[in-house]
Amino acid sequence: MSDSVSLRDITGFAEDLAREAGELIRQERDNNILRTDYKHQTELVTHADVMADEFITGAIRKRFPDHRILSEETMPDLSQAENLETPLWIVDPIDGTVNYAYGHPQVAVSIAYAENGRVQAGVVHAPFPGETFRATKGCGATLNGNPVQHSGATVPRDSLFATGFPYTKDNLAPLVNRLDAMIHQCRDLRRIGSAALDICWVACGRLDIYYENVSPWDFAAARLIALEAGATAGHFGEVPEGYPADLWGRDILISAPAIWEPVRQILRSASGYE
Repeated sequence: MSDSVSLRDITGFAEDLAREAGELIRQERDNNILRTDYKHQTELVTHADVMADEFITGAIRKRFPDHRILSEETMPDLSQAENLETPLWIVDPIDGTVNYAYGHPQVAVSIAYAENGRVQAGVVHAPFPGETFRATKGCGATLNGNPVQHSGATVPRDSLFATGFPYTKDNLAPLVNRLDAMIHQCRDLRRIGSAALDICWVACGRLDIYYENVSPWDFAAARLIALEAGATAGHFGEVPEGYPADLWGRDILISAPAIWEPVRQILRSASGYE
């Protein structure tokens, strides 16, 4: 990043892009018959995903031509996350594509900016409810400009958790084991359908816990927002040596601080890691 561009400038640029992309996908859903397709035979992708992706990545390339981009729709090359030499943008043009296609409101544009494998700025914009979560590292997290903070939950039993499930259904046993353990030891489950919003909802106290296996573009921005809101973020499994933890999405766990370790133990035990 050039010295003339501050991290706050980067976050502001990301927010502008997320809001514009959000307006684009909102109009596309409101005005057009939704055009959908499938990638890898199972994962829904809409025309709006591709449109928004091209808009965001094009704008980043124009302003920062030497930066790299890891994007779900057009450049999903996970090795990008391992090459730490130049700044990296991590983009999900529509997180919650199935929600989007079904007319649900839990849809988000997620844009994160990382240096040396560490996320420094993140924006998650939900265009249908008109909510924008943002964070710059070290500066706290906000929702529509107002500071947010985690719930302060103290015990799993009184905690509301969220998770999600993969598009491919060939290895669900470990997920079902974890779900069974969590349902019995927590208050209840919410299945929102957008990892980015799940994590932002932990950041602002609407949820107490989130865990799942996800890709960097699903969580990179929201994870920073949760951390800046005082939540604890980590993993209940192991992170491969040398891989940036900020971008490793397997066995991710984000929660209010007091319950993070007890929930980690529940998930490790249910996963057979203990």
